[in-house]
Amino acid sequence: MRSRSMNPRPFTRRGLLAGAAAAPVAALAACNGVQGGADAAEDDFPTRAIDFTVPFDAGGSSDLLSRAVCLAAEEPLGQSIALANKPGANGAVGLKELVSGDADGYTLALAVKSLFAITPLVVDDPDAVAIDDFRIIATLTNEAYVLVVHADSPYQSLEDLVAAPSLNYGTAGVGTGGQLSLALLFGLAGTEATDVPFDGGAPAVTALLGQEIDVVSGSLAETMPQIEAGALRPLTVFSEERNVFLQDAPTATEAGYPVVVDQRRMVVAPSEVSDTVAGALVLAFEEARQDPDYQAFLQDNYMDVWEVDDVEARAHLSEAAELYAQNVADVGLALGDGS
Repeated sequence: MRSRSMNPRPFTRRGLLAGAAAAPVAALAACNGVQGGADAAEDDFPTRAIDFTVPFDAGGSSDLLSRAVCLAAEEPLGQSIALANKPGANGAVGLKELVSGDADGYTLALAVKSLFAITPLVVDDPDAVAIDDFRIIATLTNEAYVLVVHADSPYQSLEDLVAAPSLNYGTAGVGTGGQLSLALLFGLAGTEATDVPFDGGAPAVTALLGQEIDVVSGSLAETMPQIEAGALRPLTVFSEERNVFLQDAPTATEAGYPVVVDQRRMVVAPSEVSDTVAGALVLAFEEARQDPDYQAFLQDNYMDVWEVDDVEARAHLSEAAELYAQNVADVGLALGDGS
């Protein structure tokens, strides 16, 4: 893994536009108005297809979102984007591969908040990736977690669920928001519950549909189709307020369990990518976020937008990490074994 940059340079739209305006002047001043080599290649970026890693299984919300935003970004970039699923360790497997490769802008990935704010509470990995290993190219979504049980489950309410003698709960993996939300809930309620991790939300929901487990905390994108079909029953949401798509489902806080956990997703590049290349990517994905088809995708998949600059995104991740660490300490959890 390349050495970590402790202070990746932030991007704001104002800074990008100022840099774009200054670029022609700088180009004329350099080499008597003639550029070549790497600088010229960066000015022409991109000149070929871009590889995009989805570090989760196909079919989950991370995968669906990645495909939607990359499709929208192809036109402003003027190049195709090839996606590959490389699941494992809540996204760490794919992101480690990203930072070990070339920082030329031709390799990007989706990253999730939970990897930086929750996974360190669970996994002791001396080679773990951190947000300082990356440039945040674009923030994308803020997604709520909903607790669901099978439609045939005997648990009709959250009160019924936490009173169960024992439970098995499925999550999108160790160190994820689904795991944290349920572990905190059951810890506060004193419910005996065993964590069953999967490599993504989609397989966890599939296991619940097959009644292999008792409960799942998943994103709305992964659960709402089955809720609307009557196959799953929502019992609570882990947000500050009731979700507009699930007005009848109380928040966990309303039910007496102050658990608030969300998932946020972003596009990242290796931290050493140049300002010129990163600037081109930022502007392209900013345009992609305004694409009507992409916006329709968000609406259809129950995803709220999260569109902030690099500085605000990093501040949010840092604050969330501190909050979740305090939550875990207060409840006395050992997240790794589901206790």
